[in-house]
Amino acid sequence: MYAGIAEGAKALGLDPKGLEAAGRAIEREMAAGVIPGAVLAVTRHGKEWVYAAGSADPSPDPDHPLPAGPDVLYDCASLTKVSVTLPLVLGLIDDGVLTLGTKAAAWIPEFTGEGREEVTIGQLLTHTSGLPADRNIHAHGWTQPQMWEAVTGVALQHPPGTAAVYSDLGFLLLGRIVEKAAGMPLDQAAKERIWEPLGMAGAVFAPPAGLRARTAPTEYDRGAGGHLQGVVHDEKARALGGVCGHAGLFATAGDLARYARMWLAGGAVPEPAAPGGQPRRVLSAAAVRAATRTHTAGIAGANRGLGWVLKGDRWDASGDWMGPRSYGHTGFTGTSLWMEPDLDLAVVLLTNRVYYGRSGSVGVLRAAVHNAITAAARD
Repeated sequence: MYAGIAEGAKALGLDPKGLEAAGRAIEREMAAGVIPGAVLAVTRHGKEWVYAAGSADPSPDPDHPLPAGPDVLYDCASLTKVSVTLPLVLGLIDDGVLTLGTKAAAWIPEFTGEGREEVTIGQLLTHTSGLPADRNIHAHGWTQPQMWEAVTGVALQHPPGTAAVYSDLGFLLLGRIVEKAAGMPLDQAAKERIWEPLGMAGAVFAPPAGLRARTAPTEYDRGAGGHLQGVVHDEKARALGGVCGHAGLFATAGDLARYARMWLAGGAVPEPAAPGGQPRRVLSAAAVRAATRTHTAGIAGANRGLGWVLKGDRWDASGDWMGPRSYGHTGFTGTSLWMEPDLDLAVVLLTNRVYYGRSGSVGVLRAAVHNAITAAARD
C-alpha cells in the first residue's frame, strides 16, 4: 500500500500496521481539504523511513508539478526556534561564552528599563521572560532599525520568571544575541555549527531563486499576487529580511530527521565513530539533558524545557502514547518535530496547511500520526 513500508518498518523495529495507520491519517486530512499533502519522516535506531502523499503545490505550473516528496523544502516556521536558535545558544553555553543566567541586556544594551534588564537567556528559552506573545512590527512601514527598537522596547506583561507566555519576541532577541556572541550572522552560524556537521544539505534561510521551485508554497498573499513560495510566511521575519531567531528556516523532512537523531544521540553527530575515537558533537550531553528537563515547575499550565515543549504543557502535541520524557515543537505553517527518547524515536511531519488559509488545523493529524507510530514500537 505504501512504498517501502515493509522494509522501513523492519529497519525501525516498528509494526508496519502503525506506519500504514499514519499514512491513512494523512490521507484523511488531505481528503477533508485540511492539507494539500505531507511528508512524514520517522527515525529510530539510526534508520529512517520517509513517506510522502499529495502535492506540495495543488496548482502548479503544469510543466513543473511539485508533488510532496523528500526533496521538497518546507517553511518550518517556529521549528526555527528549536532547530536553529536553541542549539546555537546551547553551543555557546558549552563554549563558555553564555550562561542561562546571562542577562539579555549584556548583549543587547538597549533591552533595559521597566524590568527588561533582569531578563535572562534561560528565561527567553523557556518563554518565562515576561515578554508578550507578539507585537506587530511589520505593518507600519518602519525601517529595520525601527522594528528592532520596537522589539527591545516592548513592555513586559509579567515579572520575569513568574509566567509562561509563548513569545516570538524572545527568540527574536535570542537570534540577535547569537549573532553578537558568535560574531557572525545567524544563518552562517547555523551552517557552520549545525547544518554542515549534521549533513543537513537542504537547510537554508531565504532560499535563493534557484531553490524556490522546490519549496512548498504557503499562504496566498494579495500583495504578491499569489502564494508565497520560497519566501518566509512569518510577517516579522519577512520584514526583517528572512533570517531570524524565531522563524525563517526552510528544510526537508530528512534534514530535520538528521537533526532529531543528534538529540536522540545525546548531542553527538549520528554516525559511527572512528575505531577508538570519540564521536563528533554538536552539543554536549549535559546540554541535551538540561534542555529536555522541565524549567517551569510551579508555573500553571507550563512544562517547558529549554526551547522544547515537554509532555503535559499546554502546547504539547505529542499525542496520547508518547511517554513522560517526550519533547518536541510545532510550526504555524503546519510543521512539527517530536521525539520519544525512551523508544529512540523521532517523528517529523511537514505540511503546508496554510496554503488553504489560516483557519485549518493539523492538531488532530499530529496526534493521530504520533499515536500510530508510537503504538507501532515493538521494543
